[in-house]
Amino acid sequence: MQSYLLVFLGGGLGSICRYGIAHFLEQQQYHFPWATFLANVLSCLLLGALVGLSTREGFPNPARFLLITGFCGGFSTFSTFTNETYQLLLNGDTAYAMANIAGSILVCLFCIFVGLKLVA
Repeated sequence: MQSYLLVFLGGGLGSICRYGIAHFLEQQQYHFPWATFLANVLSCLLLGALVGLSTREGFPNPARFLLITGFCGGFSTFSTFTNETYQLLLNGDTAYAMANIAGSILVCLFCIFVGLKLVA
């Protein structure tokens, strides 16, 4: 039961952080979905660092549930990324949609790598 509570708490905190980024950037009225992109990039960077720490030093399960499964899971947002990309395609903004797909995948992969290297 403790693991569920930790995932719940971490996920809520991650979601609040993601909402904060979206709230802050919505005032800029960008055509590209920067808030989701930034949340996913930061989450991947953090996830890489946490996995690196976990691998190197061992992470107790409560910390894994709170930070990796909960916080990073709540902070990143694949479903929003997918919907925003779909909306770009529906609106005929194919270049933005393709940039969102390629940029998100490549930058987030790079951030996992950087996060791992930061703690190695």
